[in-house]
Amino acid sequence: METRQTRPQSPQPPGAPRWVAMFYDPLSASWRIAAESPDRGPVLYAMGEMTQVKRARGEEATVALWGPKDGEWHRYDSSPAPVPDTPEPTPAPARPAGPTKLAERMEDRRHQVLMAGLSKAGLYDLTPDDVTAVQALVDRADETTLRRVAHWMAVAAGQPAAG
Repeated sequence: METRQTRPQSPQPPGAPRWVAMFYDPLSASWRIAAESPDRGPVLYAMGEMTQVKRARGEEATVALWGPKDGEWHRYDSSPAPVPDTPEPTPAPARPAGPTKLAERMEDRRHQVLMAGLSKAGLYDLTPDDVTAVQALVDRADETTLRRVAHWMAVAAGQPAAG
């Protein structure tokens, strides 16, 4: 018999509608408000940062995003988009042995820029395929290009969802 774990349902936050991120605490079996703001951007950024910290600690992050819609509370989907089955990615070209400190620092900066852009766009819960794609972009694109891509993601995140 297969046991199936379901995601606990987040309660509606108290008070007037605003942007709220709620995290589930499995130890107390309760939800807590982790970030709130009248603007969506800071809450999405906080969700991304908190999720990354929880994952780095080896913890599961269960999060709910609530916000206003037509003057009422609305729960927005905060789960990552399903990833279609794709063939194995081609490996990145081999790097020269022993990268310099400057090269390592520049790679870290490019990675930071891209991760910040993904967080601003609400893509904070990365799948293994996402991590591979991020690394491929970091390996192949310069910092200026990645800053532009991060800007596009931030601008897109500020637009209302179509549909």
